[in-house]
Amino acid sequence: MEHEAHTSYTDINTLPEIPKDFANQAYQFQELMMMYNCAIREVRTKLEVLNDELSIRHKRNPIKHITSRIKRPLSIIQKLQRYDAPFTVEAVEEMLNDVAGIRVICSFIDDIYAIADMLLQQDDITLIRQKDYIQAPKPNGYRSLHLIVQIPVFFSEQKRNMRVEVQIRTIAMDLWASVDHQLKYKQDVENPEAVSAELKECAEIIAQTDARMLAIKNQIYCNEKLHKSWQDKFEKLEIPLR
Repeated sequence: MEHEAHTSYTDINTLPEIPKDFANQAYQFQELMMMYNCAIREVRTKLEVLNDELSIRHKRNPIKHITSRIKRPLSIIQKLQRYDAPFTVEAVEEMLNDVAGIRVICSFIDDIYAIADMLLQQDDITLIRQKDYIQAPKPNGYRSLHLIVQIPVFFSEQKRNMRVEVQIRTIAMDLWASVDHQLKYKQDVENPEAVSAELKECAEIIAQTDARMLAIKNQIYCNEKLHKSWQDKFEKLEIPLR
């Protein structure tokens, strides 16, 4: 998910790169983007409610902040091209899972699994796919928990099941991902291989730091138990403490 602010739907007629057959569906596209924005609000509200509840029950907020975004029209088109899919609103809904995106930033690793577990327990949330890049980081060192969820959104004349990508990570993981994102789009970096290698080393240090910070937190909040499932899951992580 790109680092973008939460934006409203965009008039694709302002983008000359958009193919004619897709631009002809401008109204349908705008309507679909509106629906994705509504899905973001539904999921975001659920996360904010959980955070408010936990701040009372456990005297701290596991979620530090939440950001959201709608994928830009040109990015949608480029991704459809990579999938060799037609430029239709139907293809957007069927082929793409990350048009609507939410990023949740937590203080500690166990908060990630606690929030994910609580969100997925809600009976109107359906998990479509989960990728745990904390237990299995990407080769470059990237760490985050990714969820594709589906939620019903009620409109004046219909109910639509909309998909939203939720990324949950710690503050340190988010800082690392921000720097890595800048490197990918920076064209004039000297010796990018060396920079990538150093970033990967930093990712390992960050993982160790996150684990140590969790251990310190557990000493402070020794009686805190948000949910058994995330505790079992976290205990499987093999992150060395130095």
